[in-house]
Amino acid sequence: MSKVASEPVVPAKSGKRIKTGNSSPQVSFFNDVNRFFDLASQHTTYSGDLLEMIKDAKSVYRFKFPIRRASGKIESVDAWRVEHSHHMHPTKGGVRYSQMVNEDEVMALAALMTYKNAIVNVPFGGAKGGIRINPWEYDERELEHITRRYTTELIKKNFIGPGIDVPAPDYGSGEREMSWIVDTYQAFYPGDVNSHAAVTGKPLSQHGIAGRREATGRGVYFATRECVNVPEDMKRLKLSAGIEGKRVIVQGMGNVGFSAAKFLQQAGAVIVGLCEYEGAIYDAAGMDVNEVLLHRQSSGSILNYKKAKNFENSAEGLEQDCDILIPAALENQITAANAPRIKARVIVEGANGPTSPEAEELLISKGCIIVPDMYANAGGVTVSYFEWLKNLSHVAFGRMHRRYEEQSNHDLANLMEKMTGGQLSKEQRKLLVKGPTELELVISGLEDTMVTAYHEIRNIKMEKKAIDSLRTASYVGAINKIATSYMNLGIWP
Repeated sequence: MSKVASEPVVPAKSGKRIKTGNSSPQVSFFNDVNRFFDLASQHTTYSGDLLEMIKDAKSVYRFKFPIRRASGKIESVDAWRVEHSHHMHPTKGGVRYSQMVNEDEVMALAALMTYKNAIVNVPFGGAKGGIRINPWEYDERELEHITRRYTTELIKKNFIGPGIDVPAPDYGSGEREMSWIVDTYQAFYPGDVNSHAAVTGKPLSQHGIAGRREATGRGVYFATRECVNVPEDMKRLKLSAGIEGKRVIVQGMGNVGFSAAKFLQQAGAVIVGLCEYEGAIYDAAGMDVNEVLLHRQSSGSILNYKKAKNFENSAEGLEQDCDILIPAALENQITAANAPRIKARVIVEGANGPTSPEAEELLISKGCIIVPDMYANAGGVTVSYFEWLKNLSHVAFGRMHRRYEEQSNHDLANLMEKMTGGQLSKEQRKLLVKGPTELELVISGLEDTMVTAYHEIRNIKMEKKAIDSLRTASYVGAINKIATSYMNLGIWP
């Protein structure tokens, strides 16, 4: 963000604020992104003009609109839509609903979307939107009016459409808001048969896709798994390879953090700490994330969960002993102020921009591996890409071939029994002949994307000895792909 208070804060669901680990009086999120970009660009051979073309935001739309509250009061709402890169079409990125949204933040998030899409080979340019409100201070009718008016303003300036710019959920928004956006878009373009592809993250009833809700958290899990599965990297950290038994702290019990914690727990990790806006809890023996969620739903807080130790300042939870730390809340959570106290040896960034450049330098000097945000949280945009393809093709994944595959597998099972003289059990036959569901295909596509991208990034780091971090390697990979796109247009030599 371009400006924050001298005691930085995170918005709470109730509208309250809490202290974070950042003690810097002024932080520009967009400048931080560009600092990482500039560092990485030193490892490329492109001209300064081309690098500036890649780095700069291409279109910034800032606007205001009035709304009438249920009380009758008229309010003015600030909003943005930033299209960072047009090297691919459409542009793609979420819409954030937060009282802390500003132009600097939206530009930074749009830039990260550009690099993120390139890293995971999703053919979109980067974009982002923001509406400066605390969504929990408005009733459903008011939020619907704000969302529909925001969409109308985008339509007026041609900032939305299946081949132009495709919004998605972000902090403070979800399936409900996306259904309002697509409905508004369809009211303006009733004859557009591809109108559902104008936004992703929709409910299944509005032609969304199975697995989108958990996609970002599942992607964080795959990113974590790939990182800790490399024996030589773990040996350097004095850790065994694999997820099993790894002690994990997760910041954020929202969609991303909870899903990541759940999938890691299912894979054998031990969740020792959880952090939220009301505080943090820690138990070296581990805790069940599903039970913590139920506890929070009943009590209104994660605090006072069984025998876990409470921390009223959420930032303290990040500093407890663990192997893996997953910041999955908001940006600027790990800074030069608290980085020396971070004990994790692997940090996987579920949120956008949770680690400042100064903090990263300190952590890397300590030998820490940081799996960067623009790769680690790319699961959401990857599955959004699948949803966009589904909407353009007008066919659900698996519909055309699922039964065919089941019958083919059934015939194969019969042949196996005939040739061997044996008999498959009912459970074995069911497992063998089953055709893939849409969810299974989505998970498979996401896993392949995250696995491939991680090793592309790691290979860049290993091949270029001067690159000391996965983040720099990620930027180098993204710059190479985007530069190639521009050069293929014949604009750059």
